[in-house]
Amino acid sequence: MRKELKILVLIGAVVVIAAFLGARYYRESLQSERKSTAATSPLVRPDSPTLGSADAPVTLVEFLDPECESCRAFYPTVRQILKDYDGKVRLVVRYMTFHQNSALAATFTEAAGEQGKYWEMQETLFRRQPEWGERHGEPHHAPSEPPAALFEKYATELGLDVDKIKSAVAQNRYAAKLERDKSDGQSLGVSQTPTFFVNGRQLARFSEQDLRSLIDEELGK
Repeated sequence: MRKELKILVLIGAVVVIAAFLGARYYRESLQSERKSTAATSPLVRPDSPTLGSADAPVTLVEFLDPECESCRAFYPTVRQILKDYDGKVRLVVRYMTFHQNSALAATFTEAAGEQGKYWEMQETLFRRQPEWGERHGEPHHAPSEPPAALFEKYATELGLDVDKIKSAVAQNRYAAKLERDKSDGQSLGVSQTPTFFVNGRQLARFSEQDLRSLIDEELGK
């Protein structure tokens, strides 16, 4: 009887271990599949700016417009989310250049990235957007200086080589990238900014609470 009991206990332990290993394998396979899908879909391109761990289980893709007032207002929230989910969320930036000066702003940001200050330029353009951007309800608002001159001033303040940035602008170096991002966004149904995707799932309602809830759902899988 004792021998049979030991055998039953042993079998039970084997079943529990097998179930645990199977569940872990499933979760790892699912995460691997999500990462693979994100890496090969229109959501993420090899040259898309990213912030956060490449091994993060959640990829947060934001289609943004540097001149969009809502993108500017939500920028601190995105940064706080990255801080709160440190190591768990990776941010990927895509462009939807809907406004008059947004393509130029994105070009300056990308050119700053060549000198290692992509995120600094992005933060500066959002923070100082009222100086150069089109304002909601004021489509004919004129900045104190031409946007290009203001962007060059920001680049100087960041310690960047302005001549190199002006060269990128003159060559229209990132035009193809911006057009590709817009095309990718349109193929995904993006019609406004900011639009977020969490592991490929589009955020249905734009709010911090809903975005955090969607991230938590993905982390719980």
